[in-house]
Amino acid sequence: MNRHIKSRCGNGYQSIVAPGTMRFLDFARLELAKGEKYSGDTGERELVVDIFGGLAKVTIETSSGERATYESAGAREDVFSGPPAMVYIPIHSSFSVEAISPQFGAGLFTAPAKTVSPPRHLAGADVIAKQVGRENWQRTVYSALDERTNAERLLAGETLNPPGNWSSYPPHKHDKANPPNEAVLDEIYFFRVKPAQGFGFIWTYTDPEVNDGFSTEINVDDSDTVLLPWTYTEPIDNEGFSTVFVVEDGDTVLLPRGFHPVVAAPGYELHYAWVLAGEERRYGAWADDPRHAWVRPK
Repeated sequence: MNRHIKSRCGNGYQSIVAPGTMRFLDFARLELAKGEKYSGDTGERELVVDIFGGLAKVTIETSSGERATYESAGAREDVFSGPPAMVYIPIHSSFSVEAISPQFGAGLFTAPAKTVSPPRHLAGADVIAKQVGRENWQRTVYSALDERTNAERLLAGETLNPPGNWSSYPPHKHDKANPPNEAVLDEIYFFRVKPAQGFGFIWTYTDPEVNDGFSTEINVDDSDTVLLPWTYTEPIDNEGFSTVFVVEDGDTVLLPRGFHPVVAAPGYELHYAWVLAGEERRYGAWADDPRHAWVRPK
């Protein structure tokens, strides 16, 4: 698995993380000019559309014949201009996204599901914004598609790092079933940088002294167990890995395992959309690296 995917620019629909690459998540970008339309069908995967910038008309028809039309989904100019708007689309639904602003950009994230939940438009006013951390690891975290909205697996939000600041800190992971503290969750980060020539870093690692209990089998529901659909190129189980990625504007990082702190270079704001999906749907189901957990306020 290539866990660091460099920016791919272009109009229309662009698959970034193909189905089957990760256990639960895939990801595509959508870039449209005014009047352009993208249509699709969710099949057996639920979908969240994270609107990065611009306005669109989103039309949905579910398997039961329910229709939902959001005439003006989105609001902000870009990801640095305020909280996100998102649209949740359930399984077995046809949908279309038509740009009504000069430019429209979004991320399309999907996960396998069996439950049909109602479609939902989450406007900026529905998003919870929190200042998380302190000092040079303070950042803004936007929680949009969370437990307040019915969905089977997907959780989605965004994080904005001020220049030079850290986030996803203290380092945490979510690759072991250890209720009630930690759950097995895939995650994808999609990065933007302002100004666009800037950069940041993400350190993905395991600590051999921290038994993360990673397994090549995962429980999908109460009755099924499936094998992971990929072969790792790095050691698994209790053998650690440590990789630092330089992330630039438009890069994507896949996080199937391990801790993953992020830092913005001085002078550059760093933004990333994050989406989680896994064995259970619970925000905060992660474990801090015990060596660094002391920085978290009691």
